[in-house]
Amino acid sequence: MTVTIPGYDTVVSKETDGSGVSRRSFIVGAGVPAFAAAVGVASPRDAAAAAPPAARSGGRAKSDGPQAVPIALTINGERRELSVEPRVTLLDALRERLHLTGTKKGCGQGTCGACTVLVNGRRIDSCLTLAIMHQDDRITTIEGLANGDELHPVQAAFLEHDGFQCGYCTPGQIVSAVGFLAEKRGLEDATVREYMSGNICRCGAYPNIVSAIQDAGKRA
Repeated sequence: MTVTIPGYDTVVSKETDGSGVSRRSFIVGAGVPAFAAAVGVASPRDAAAAAPPAARSGGRAKSDGPQAVPIALTINGERRELSVEPRVTLLDALRERLHLTGTKKGCGQGTCGACTVLVNGRRIDSCLTLAIMHQDDRITTIEGLANGDELHPVQAAFLEHDGFQCGYCTPGQIVSAVGFLAEKRGLEDATVREYMSGNICRCGAYPNIVSAIQDAGKRA
C-alpha cells in the first residue's frame, strides 16, 4: 500500500512491522500537519479559533472590558453626569468625556504634574486616580480658577512674571501653585521649590515660576 502526500509527487510505501503502523507512515502523519501549518493551511478548528470575536459569537462582538456605568462628578462647581467604564482615569474623563482639555496629559505616571487638579482643595495627579472614585468630591480644574474674565491671582502672577515658555505644563503648575499656597507652607525659595517639585517644566522656566508663586502668595 502507498501513501501520497498532498502537494508532492513522491509516493511513500507503507511498510508495517506487524503493529499496523510503520515508521514511514508515522513520519508522514506527523509531518503533513506541520507542513500545512508552515505554508499557512490551517485546520477548520484552528481557523475558527483565529476568527475575529464577532465571527465566533455569531456576529456580536464581545466586550473587552467592564461595561460603562453612570457617574456624576462635581467639577468647578457644576454637577456633570456621564457614563464611563470603572477603569477610566479622572484625567481621561475630564479630557475625553467632558472636553475640559486644560488639564494636560503628560507622562501618565504621576511624575510630570501636567495633569494636576484639586480634589476637595488638595492637589492630585488625575492620571493616577479613577473617575468613579470621586463622585462625592469637589474637583477644580484650570478652567475653574478664573472668575469670569477676572484671572485668579496665580494666573495673573504667571503672566506678569512670564512663568512659562511652551506653556504645556502651565495649567498643572498653576493648579498646583494654588494648592500649595492654600497649604500655608511659607514662600522661601527652597520651600517653594521643594513643594512644587512634583511639577516638571522641561523648558526650564523655574526661576520665573517661583517668583510668580511668591508674588501671588504675598498678594493673598
